[in-house]
Amino acid sequence: MNQVATAPRPQKRQQEPQRKSIIATMAAIYDMEPVQFERTVRAQCSPTPKRGEQAQPLTPEQFAAFLLVARKYDLDPITREIFAYPKRGGGVVPIVSIDGWINLINSHPACDGFEFEYAYDSDGRLYSCKCIMYRKDRAHPTTVTEFLSECWRDTEPWKMEHRMLRHKALMQCGRYAFGFAGIWDEEEGQRIVEAEAAQAPRPPRPGDQTAAERIRPAPLQDANRESPIIDGEIVEAGDDETEIGGVDADRHPDSNYAFFDQLRERLAEGNDAATIEEIWAALDPAERFKDSPDDLDLCERIKARRLKQLGKED
Repeated sequence: MNQVATAPRPQKRQQEPQRKSIIATMAAIYDMEPVQFERTVRAQCSPTPKRGEQAQPLTPEQFAAFLLVARKYDLDPITREIFAYPKRGGGVVPIVSIDGWINLINSHPACDGFEFEYAYDSDGRLYSCKCIMYRKDRAHPTTVTEFLSECWRDTEPWKMEHRMLRHKALMQCGRYAFGFAGIWDEEEGQRIVEAEAAQAPRPPRPGDQTAAERIRPAPLQDANRESPIIDGEIVEAGDDETEIGGVDADRHPDSNYAFFDQLRERLAEGNDAATIEEIWAALDPAERFKDSPDDLDLCERIKARRLKQLGKED
């Protein structure tokens, strides 16, 4: 008896497990619905806007990036151990509160305690605070000293100088001892966002000079020297008159002039080499001019001039 051949029945494809979004993953930790969790965290994680300013909401991409950092460091956004500043050009600046830093340090398995030492000047005023942090897996402690003159800001919290300087020393020492990266305290985050906003080109206004109009003949330093001084920078003789510090003026867009001015103004605020380096890192000329070595060289000479004024030139 003939048998009818039948085709083999196709096997069912195993479905890959559906990946949860970072919002759903974090919401599950708090036993909340994703929509409710996102609404709650958005209300908590945005920084308080300054007077007269409106709060800038995080985009979905910025919010997701913020949650990834919170999960990486196991910080609670609902209790504001971590919150966020949106960056103008995209991305986010994760801000960790002092409660968050204390949580990070104390919960690290290698943490073996920390202590503080204050120093005072000859008039009995607070001068510095040293944080000494111990790790169970290292023979020597990590020590960081923060100076009041470099940290103090004219804000309400800094009326409690000892407490605020102690916070600064703890945060920075925790960074060195445990390698925490990509997170900032609130004042650092504000400086990063403000520096970025200052670099952003603004639309031209009536009466603004063009790049060509800003190029003016430079006076000679003296009768015996042919090298002109342009904006305080000595240009060696032989450079073309259409150049600024050896850089072709046509390659300087208006936004670069604004940045050079901003760099000079910010560096002028620094009264020591450490503050100069902090301002330089915040403005980050190396990143801005990574494809323009001439412009970066001009920035470095502006910095060197300020260090020389402070008597800190290497």
